[in-house]
Amino acid sequence: MVELKTPDEIEKMRVTGQFVAQILAELRERARVGVNLLDLELHVRQRIQERGAKSCYWDYAPSFGRGPFRNTVCLSVNDAVLHGLPFDYVLRDGDVLTMDLAVEVEGWAADSAVTVIVGTPADADRRLVAATEEALEAAIEVAVPGNRVGDISAAIAAVARSHGYPINTEFGGHGIGRTMHEDLHIPNDGRAGRGFKLRRGLTIAIEPWFAATTDRIVVDPDGWTLRSADGSRTAHSEHTIAVTDEGPRILTLAA
Repeated sequence: MVELKTPDEIEKMRVTGQFVAQILAELRERARVGVNLLDLELHVRQRIQERGAKSCYWDYAPSFGRGPFRNTVCLSVNDAVLHGLPFDYVLRDGDVLTMDLAVEVEGWAADSAVTVIVGTPADADRRLVAATEEALEAAIEVAVPGNRVGDISAAIAAVARSHGYPINTEFGGHGIGRTMHEDLHIPNDGRAGRGFKLRRGLTIAIEPWFAATTDRIVVDPDGWTLRSADGSRTAHSEHTIAVTDEGPRILTLAA
């Protein structure tokens, strides 16, 4: 069941979203050559504890994944793109790092992801990251009342194809609100004018992610980390938004 949110509830989600955005901004600054992924995980744990918030990932145990997730942020490096399990790894020059964070504050969730290039960026990696950001912007633009989920999906796919990137539809955007994952799956490819009709009060996370040369993914032995099947680099961008009569409202922006 899709639950539409009131303006007051959307405002509460915005408060959470600002906190998520702030932590991701801090991680951007900390993600440098020589930094261990476990240090980034520790920073997120401390920030969540200080805020009296709750990690949406800790103890997360969906049908996919191996047992409960026991970390507070997903950190995915290079060919890893989703659900990256933080581990003892020191960032190197040129690494592509995706940081995906979902938190609840006073019962309301927000979810966002950014991909950064550590140290010296390769042109191909920079283009890939920029394409996910462009796709996210295009998808948000069409998230208005009267349009449909297919319009969001088609906007993402159009950007991917314009840059020559394959598209995977197994994992994508989703409804969000009282929990991290609510009804509505928003694939990263679809037909415009099809699917669920967008209405005022709908809150969703939109998350285009691309691998450079494949649409297939494989699961690491850790049971969580998803990688491109051919080892090509990956990138992922995500915002939580609200559909309003005044246009799409991005809830995961820093104050």
